[in-house]
This record gives sequence, structure tokens and C-alpha cells, in this order.
Amino acid sequence: MSQVILKNATITVTIDTAGAEMISIQSAAGQEYLWSGDPQYWKRHAPVLFPLVGSVWNKEFRVGEKTFAMGQHGFARDMEFAVLSATDTEAWFRLASDEETLAKYPYEFVLDIGYRLGENTVENIWRVTNPAQEPLHFSIGGHPAFVCPKSEGEKQTDYRLWFDTTEPMTSAIVREGGCVSDEKKTIVTEDGYLPIDAHLFDDDALVIQHDQCHKVALVDPAGVKYLTVSFSAPLFGVWSCPGKNAPFVCIEPWYGRCDAMGYVGQWADRTWGNTLQAGETFEGAFTVEIR
Repeated sequence: MSQVILKNATITVTIDTAGAEMISIQSAAGQEYLWSGDPQYWKRHAPVLFPLVGSVWNKEFRVGEKTFAMGQHGFARDMEFAVLSATDTEAWFRLASDEETLAKYPYEFVLDIGYRLGENTVENIWRVTNPAQEPLHFSIGGHPAFVCPKSEGEKQTDYRLWFDTTEPMTSAIVREGGCVSDEKKTIVTEDGYLPIDAHLFDDDALVIQHDQCHKVALVDPAGVKYLTVSFSAPLFGVWSCPGKNAPFVCIEPWYGRCDAMGYVGQWADRTWGNTLQAGETFEGAFTVEIR
């Protein structure tokens, strides 16, 4: 395990080779924007979700006649990545399939994770390549957790979320086994703003699908959008630990989603899954901007 630090005049980002996970985003003034990983609430910072986003029904999935076990959010977040390259402002990490991964996920893959600084931004880039002759089926996503509140003496309920749409959004509801039910709920904002009240995450994450929004910000009590996540992914989640008043909020761009409750079909046929043919590469990304 080791760490790579990216830095310019405005922003410093630290990435751990364990999971190729960001563990700190700091401004030049020393303000920390990324969650500390305190296990009292949630032990992670910004894990990469691969080859699964969310949960599979009964913690298992099927490829042909075989059944495999898989925990929530896949395995990449718990594996050591190799450092491919690192400069002051950009770094790349790699995880490739091997005997260990093939035993629990029967697909060959090369997963490259990149981080690139802008003036006051960090872009998190995912590249998945299929080195095999057979199709590769996968999901991938981000799970970054951001400090909220960011200042002592403030409460999370003093803060708001902002979405780049003023239209009501529809969220799926996570129920049994971390999988979605047929239920839906409507999220109504005031000109794009949504208060973070004590019950916002009672039903677990907000799961917003079908390109309803592509930019989400955290807004402090003074009305400043102090952190904004921009993405092109068709789905995203917003989450914090239900009922714990945890001092962070996750804004999670996804190319994939948990199973629907009761799903017992093939891995290749999962809703929102991605497929690469032999030699193809998928690329996705999201950008975090700080103020």
C-alpha cells in the first residue's frame, strides 16, 4: 500500500493504491472536502465500484449454469492497484484480472483509474478494457463521500443539495437485500434546491435514473455551492448513513445499479449493465469542483 499526491496552487488530492481510492481533497487554505473514513459512520472515502454497483439479489449472480457470490459494490475497492504513471497533476492506476478475480467473476478485464487536476477540480476517470475474445459484462461507478457540514458549529440539516434541473425527479427505492423495489418516489426541489433534512435517507440512497440530472452540488448555510460533482453517467445516487446524522454526503455517478428485488436472471442481462466486445474499451468520468 502506498499513496500518490497530486498538487497545484489551488487543490491537493491524495490517492491510495488500495482500491485506487481518493482519501483526501484539500484546498490551499487547508479545507478538507473528502470524508475522513471514520468507521463510526463509514470506513471508506471514495471507493471505485467495480464490477458491480450496489447489490445482487441474495448476494449471488449467474453466468450460464454457474452461480457466483458477490458482495455489495464488487471487489475492486478492496484490491491493490499498480501505479502506471504519476506526475504532479495526473496519476493512473491499474487492476487486471487474475486467478483470484476469475474465480469469483469469470471475465477477463483491465481496469485503469485516472485522476487529473484542473485549477480547482479533480477528474476521476474510469477505463475498462476487454482483453478477451468473449464479451465482458460489468458495471462501474463512484462512491465519493464529502464533508457535510464542513465547519464546526454547523449541522448537516443547515445544508442543501442543488441539482441542475428544476423539474421533479423520480427516485427508485432500495428495499430488501439492498435491491430496488417497484416503488418510486418523487423528489420536488425549490428551483433545484433540496434541504438535507433528518429523514432524507430513511429509505437508503436516492437512486436517480434515466439522465434526469448531470450536476449535483452541496450548498452551505450561506448559500455557497462549495462542492460540485459533474458527470455524464445516466444514473447517480445520493446517500448518507440512515439515522446516524453522519457528517458526510455521498454523490455517486454510476454506470450500473443494484438488482431489482427477486432478480434471478443472467449477469449479462442485468438492468443498466455494460458490455464490451473483444478489444473494446469503455471510458467514463466525473469531476469534483471545490470552492
